[in-house]
Amino acid sequence: MIPLEPLGPNRFRLAVDQHLCVGHPDNQFLFGGAGMAAGLTAIETVTGRPTVWAAAQYLSYARPGTTLDLEVTVPVTGKYTSQARVVARARNSDGGDAEIITVNAALGVRPGQPEAQWAVMPDVPAPEACPAFDYDWTRRPDDVNAGFDKRVAKGRFGKARIDTEPSEDGIARLWIRPASGIVDRTSLALMADFLPSGVGNALGTAAGGNSLDNTIRFARLVPTTWVLADIRIHATAQGFAHGSAHLFAEDGTLLATASQSLILRIR
Repeated sequence: MIPLEPLGPNRFRLAVDQHLCVGHPDNQFLFGGAGMAAGLTAIETVTGRPTVWAAAQYLSYARPGTTLDLEVTVPVTGKYTSQARVVARARNSDGGDAEIITVNAALGVRPGQPEAQWAVMPDVPAPEACPAFDYDWTRRPDDVNAGFDKRVAKGRFGKARIDTEPSEDGIARLWIRPASGIVDRTSLALMADFLPSGVGNALGTAAGGNSLDNTIRFARLVPTTWVLADIRIHATAQGFAHGSAHLFAEDGTLLATASQSLILRIR
């Protein structure tokens, strides 16, 4: 899903194609979740370890046709864990480069430790019983959304969120199924970045935002076809919105948790 080209032991290249972008057809840019997923792919390749936690900071936009160079640094490698970061840069027309995304992460597995879960998946209808996500904006048919089937389990998305009352609890829920059929850390990083779509439901209007950051924490991965994103917008203040999401497998297993702050956009 994220086609990285190896350039050396710690360096990779990413071509920003349409299927990794979102936005109006005249103003496309790299989907933040795709940038996060690219960072995870790079650091997991270099360290040979799975991601436990990662946080991306979005510094600038990368347009379709842009090429990003990713460089991985691993300051700490222990017996079971590694600490790493990756910086993605785009080459400027003047020969310089602009930093687009920085991802910091911890990776590893500590065997023999207890596993338990206290987060409970909410009771929602099955994906097949939920209506499809009905977009209310102009989008290219080959953008990043084309890689996912999204069904509305709770809340108002797309056309349904326009000119309604604010939500009482700020909660919206989506069933998400990757077209690739693969649910792994990379695809979960992409799914986590659908969190801003819950802002319109919370405010009761056509609203969303541009992510300033994206933090994801992985729990236990199990086979699943659909993922339930339990999206909770906590607050909007001073032109920004803050929220979190739990990502559950169909059997209720918590796959990951995510959180974001974003620049509030109201159309």
